[in-house]
Amino acid sequence: MSTLTEAPEAAAARETPARRRPRVDRLPYLLLLPCLAIIAVLLLWPLGQVVAMSFYKLNNVRQLRGTREWPWVGLDNYVQILGDPFFLRVLRNTVLFAAANVVLTMILGTLVGLLLNRLGKRMATFVASCVMLAWATPALTGTIVWKWIFDDTSGLVTWLFNKLPDGLSTALFGRSDWTGYGWFNSPLLFFAILTLVVVWHSFPFIAVSVLAGLKSVPSELHEAARVDGAGPWRVFWSVTFPMLRPVFGILVVLSTIWDFKVFTQQFVLAGGTQDRTTFMLSIYSYAEAFSPPPKYGLGAAIAVILTLILLLVTGIYVRMVLRQEEDA
Repeated sequence: MSTLTEAPEAAAARETPARRRPRVDRLPYLLLLPCLAIIAVLLLWPLGQVVAMSFYKLNNVRQLRGTREWPWVGLDNYVQILGDPFFLRVLRNTVLFAAANVVLTMILGTLVGLLLNRLGKRMATFVASCVMLAWATPALTGTIVWKWIFDDTSGLVTWLFNKLPDGLSTALFGRSDWTGYGWFNSPLLFFAILTLVVVWHSFPFIAVSVLAGLKSVPSELHEAARVDGAGPWRVFWSVTFPMLRPVFGILVVLSTIWDFKVFTQQFVLAGGTQDRTTFMLSIYSYAEAFSPPPKYGLGAAIAVILTLILLLVTGIYVRMVLRQEEDA
């Protein structure tokens, strides 16, 4: 009897590892196929086309339509762009603008998120709904409103400055009549207004994301820190920030990507691509590709360089996250 009962166990022990290999469930991968197909069609294929165009000399719409041959130039477009001093100026504008906007957006969004977390439920819901209106407003619509606010004749800012006493306005700014003043003519003023528009449109998402993260932080930790005598700044830096470090990391990467790719706001405020002193990479790529005479290959090369920069930023963030997980 013992032999009969032990036989199945002995047979199971003699099974090869290949027969005991766990079965792979292919259903999740099959369910992901439609999403992957959509991503490939809407993202990967256009990206591949842009990369391919950057290696050709394309100066005619007929070439894009396939009715004319694409002359192969290899890396000449990249050599021309990277060797142009104007590209370095545009790159500097983009980096400085993105850095300033990321810092301001993160600070303002975090402060608003902390405020929402301290308000009552009804008031927090009301304020969050009002704040999200700015984020939900299309970039084109919001920028048109801001352009009217800074209009040189009937804008709100021009009207307010004209209401200042002449002596005070002259003493502070050197002029008393602001009608006809070009707010967008100076590169410094232009970037200041553009920063205002971008931060206004971006900080609500940061605020709501920080608020969601704060809801996951146990209140006992904050109470314990206050009992130990920690002030608001110490509580945030020693308790809140470490708990929300992954959230802040993702928000910084997303803000960096968005601010590097700012196009609509700049195009509308500048009124096109005439002012090259305020160019950044996105509008520089557009201007090279579509301004007469069109140079689609050069524009594609600039777009590829911008994509590589953003991939580098994302890769650095992913490496930091992985290193933090290993240290933990």
